[in-house]
Amino acid sequence: MPSMSTVVLESLEVSIEAVWIEPREAAIRKEDRVGGAIQRRGCVEGALRGCDEASPVMIFLHEGLGSVALWKDFPQRLCHAVGLRGLVYSRPGYGRSTPRQPHEHWGTDFMHQQALKVLPALRVALGLANTPVWLFGHSDGASIALLHAAHQPQPVAGLVAMAPHVMVEPISITGIQTALQAYGQGLRERLARFHDDVDSAFHGWAGAWLSPEFAHWTITEELAGIQCPTLLIQGLQDDYGTLAQLDAIGASVPHAQRLELDPCGHSPHRDQPDAVISATCRIVADSRPPTGDLP
Repeated sequence: MPSMSTVVLESLEVSIEAVWIEPREAAIRKEDRVGGAIQRRGCVEGALRGCDEASPVMIFLHEGLGSVALWKDFPQRLCHAVGLRGLVYSRPGYGRSTPRQPHEHWGTDFMHQQALKVLPALRVALGLANTPVWLFGHSDGASIALLHAAHQPQPVAGLVAMAPHVMVEPISITGIQTALQAYGQGLRERLARFHDDVDSAFHGWAGAWLSPEFAHWTITEELAGIQCPTLLIQGLQDDYGTLAQLDAIGASVPHAQRLELDPCGHSPHRDQPDAVISATCRIVADSRPPTGDLP
């Protein structure tokens, strides 16, 4: 198994202890410590997965209850198929990263904070600030990817938004309320294997989404700035969102491609991984400049 990178977020600096993984999960060959800037203290868990060092990077942004470990082997499979390196990390509050403080309540801008502060600082620390990267986001991670690409604090080569949220739907709230009930009936124990502080992860996410002020949250008016190749993926049996999310994105990003999967729930990379990998390979290949000599 690949070792995890640790990104230490200190006041005004990001110190990163990173582990770079060979294509076939070979032995660790490089460890480095670098610095950047961020207005927070903590640490972020991360692992770099994929192909050779010269390949572009695809950054994976997990769902509202996700982490590095919960992606399982999907990033490795996708990176090998598409020919990109992969950076997989757990946002603060998740996985092995610094937990959310007990008194800390995530506001309606928590995804903006991740898209416009945490991710840019992480890219600076990894030397990716000026290099266009691909973003692969799931659920809340897809929303963060959309915001990062729309506001362009750093260059983005393209993005894949899987089960994205750009507005609050009744089905979203119902799904989270159902998860809240399940949390005391075995879900907590199942999630605890993937988070050092499972209550931090769950209540940070559920508390934000179920707060009264979040009911009118939307990012639809911010998406027109997305100019990069964009693939939208939605499962037709998703318990947290509908095709209305893709329709809203398409109204602001008319060049976006879409993939509707049936049968498929909230996690297309688990329910239909081959379809997700094939569609991602196509959009990445289509975005690459042609090779060979001009006639």
